[in-house]
Amino acid sequence: MKDQARVVVIGGGVVGCSILFHLAKMGWKDVILLERDELTSGSSWHAAGSFHTVSSDPNVSKLQDYTINLYKEIEETSGHSISMHTTGGYYLASNQNWHDYLKRERSNARSLGLNQEFVSLDEVVEKHPLIDPDHYVAALWDPSDGDIDPSGVVYAYAKSARVHGAEFYTHTPVIETNQRADGSWDVVTEKGNIHAEHIVNAGGLWARELGRMSGIHLPVVPMEHHYLITEEIDQIANLKDGQRLPSCIDFEANIYTRQESTGMLLGTYEPRSTPWSLDGTPQTFGHDLLEPDLDRIADRLELAFERIPALGTAGIKNIINGPFVFSPDGNPMIGPVPGMKNYWTAVGVMAGFCQAGGVGKTLAEWMIEGEPSVDVWAMDIARFGDFATPEWGVIKSSENYERRFVMTFPNETLPKGRLQKTTSIYDRLTQKGAVWQDTFGLENALWFANSPEDAYEEPTFQRSRSHDYVAKEVEAVRASVGASEVANFANHKFTGKGAKAFLNKVLAGRIPSPGRVNLTPMLLESGKLNGDLTVACIDEETYYLFGSSVAQNMHLRWFEKHLEGVQDVVYKNMTDDFHGIAISGPNSQELLSRLTREDVHSEAFKFRDIRDTFIGGVPSLCVRISFTGELGYEIYVAPQYQLKLFEAIEDAGADLDLKWFGGRALMSMRLEKSWGAWTMDFRPDFTIMESGLDFFVDWDKDFIGKKAALTEKKNGPSKKLSVIQIHTDTDVSGDEAVMHNGECVSYITSGGYGHSVKKSLAMTYLPVELIESNAKLEVEILGEFREASIVMEPLYDPSGSKMR
Repeated sequence: MKDQARVVVIGGGVVGCSILFHLAKMGWKDVILLERDELTSGSSWHAAGSFHTVSSDPNVSKLQDYTINLYKEIEETSGHSISMHTTGGYYLASNQNWHDYLKRERSNARSLGLNQEFVSLDEVVEKHPLIDPDHYVAALWDPSDGDIDPSGVVYAYAKSARVHGAEFYTHTPVIETNQRADGSWDVVTEKGNIHAEHIVNAGGLWARELGRMSGIHLPVVPMEHHYLITEEIDQIANLKDGQRLPSCIDFEANIYTRQESTGMLLGTYEPRSTPWSLDGTPQTFGHDLLEPDLDRIADRLELAFERIPALGTAGIKNIINGPFVFSPDGNPMIGPVPGMKNYWTAVGVMAGFCQAGGVGKTLAEWMIEGEPSVDVWAMDIARFGDFATPEWGVIKSSENYERRFVMTFPNETLPKGRLQKTTSIYDRLTQKGAVWQDTFGLENALWFANSPEDAYEEPTFQRSRSHDYVAKEVEAVRASVGASEVANFANHKFTGKGAKAFLNKVLAGRIPSPGRVNLTPMLLESGKLNGDLTVACIDEETYYLFGSSVAQNMHLRWFEKHLEGVQDVVYKNMTDDFHGIAISGPNSQELLSRLTREDVHSEAFKFRDIRDTFIGGVPSLCVRISFTGELGYEIYVAPQYQLKLFEAIEDAGADLDLKWFGGRALMSMRLEKSWGAWTMDFRPDFTIMESGLDFFVDWDKDFIGKKAALTEKKNGPSKKLSVIQIHTDTDVSGDEAVMHNGECVSYITSGGYGHSVKKSLAMTYLPVELIESNAKLEVEILGEFREASIVMEPLYDPSGSKMR
């Protein structure tokens, strides 16, 4: 066994072998995989082996499509059969809600170029005569779905990796992973040690134990999962030569099926999950299964027997109950671990035979080229922070398992694992009727009902019961003054003699002078967006960056990467050290003047000024800026002062018609101003020129991504972020197809209702020629094509005079 390698991948399941293959194929030959037992041990060997493209995230769907299209290549390269059957698959809706869900999926697929279409129930029965169509109202057909031999796929990846120059060793358990001062790793095994520049935790069932060797606590959990295989069914045995039943997913019944030899495979996600081996996966576990318990899935089996009657009379050949690893939100956790150099994860990949190819490609691109080719935020390990403890992971992973085929509506928030992080005014806002969501573990208000008893949602695809409440919040901000909590904004602090030079390098925008703030994009080397931030200068050696709370660990990782070797800058993520309250509206200046002794009139406290001061009797950092488009201020305080600030604002605003507002009102108001938002309209899928953020770029300095940005500036972008007005009573929720002359030209990045302008609005990246011609568009919403027109300037206060 070698004692040196550029990368050591730990774990010989489908994910680890895919990473090994992609690294070697893309040019890193000095890569090794270590497997504690045989390849496929753990979960891969007993997987059901179905594959499909449908996912809740568009880019994950793209990567799943890539995975499926990769199978023929690895079979040919390796010479190892994977027994691939591309049967196509049906997604079956048994009621109107599920039909609406599938309409949204089809629209999403259209924007991705995937070939999904609704078919008649007669056609379903023609291809799958075992299905009783009386239980369904609609069926979506995807011709790319099918199944493979799981073990065959793992060995095909491993052998293909070997063809490209990689090596793998079985029966080589890892005992320790020890990091050296230079960030490289010593991987200790029973057969000797390997010194590696990078290590990848692809440990599957053993990912938690492997992580703990390096002080990493991963919130992933093995779950028991049942599927069964029937004896021979006559209707299948008598199919014509070459004919094979399509796979099926029945969402309401919570079952998935496919043909297995001359019988059927039937799987389900039981309504009460069974986490397995919470104290750690036994080292002796390998090609093992767990004791079946059909009582746990009895109700699902009854539904399956009703909807596919042949299952009810078929004998059971095999019952498989095996553990699979789930993450808190069901998506993989991949990428470089924030705060730990050269440690990569690829864990929680529950749908490995749909996703492993895409995961391997993404990780290889990230390592070799410095960034993935598509935005993989939905899978990035940085979307979780310290709040994601192992205990919290059990709660949320269990919820995700139980909701695997349970619909989550656009206005719905999930109940488990809540109150992980709250601020000191949580109870006060709850008493005011706050309806909450959690973002990066922290509770933040979505909207305010009339009372705590009135504070609830009714899940729907239509405009929800919050619509009229949000309208009143927007009206209050536009007419008088509103207040909202801003604890869910990230806050990064940079100090030292080199702070300004460092920020000039990592930020594309202008660094402000002391007492001022600027908006600035941050780019990847490719010129794609890596952040949409506000930079504040307190003095020449003290700077703050305000940005997206959910992206704080992603940005921490980026800052720490570029701070390597920098001696004169001190960086700290201050997000949990700064909670705050924003006030916005025509009366916000009057309200602020009652809270401080300082002169806050517009001539003394200008738009984009920042002050270290006292507000409401407590030390505060006050910024004159607002995401509402109105005159406004963001007031940041240490957590222990937030309650006092809250009470002072309440008292001083009592006669000003002060009203609290939540995130939905804020999103409505920013749409009326044509402002994009991070993770939706601004993300690494888009470039500086496409996004329109080039307006804030300082082209006279050097910064990360400048070379690529200048090339695009010279050539011009092919598409640009635009606002469209849609003629509809049902607002978009994201990812809907945007059509022109019957062709899909884009998709919706965000949208909602503009309560001040009383229009349904959305943001999308449109081809430049369509913008220039002011083309007529359509947006596919719940299966209906709604007319849309391009908004050429902000519908609310286009000059921006109100906020200035």
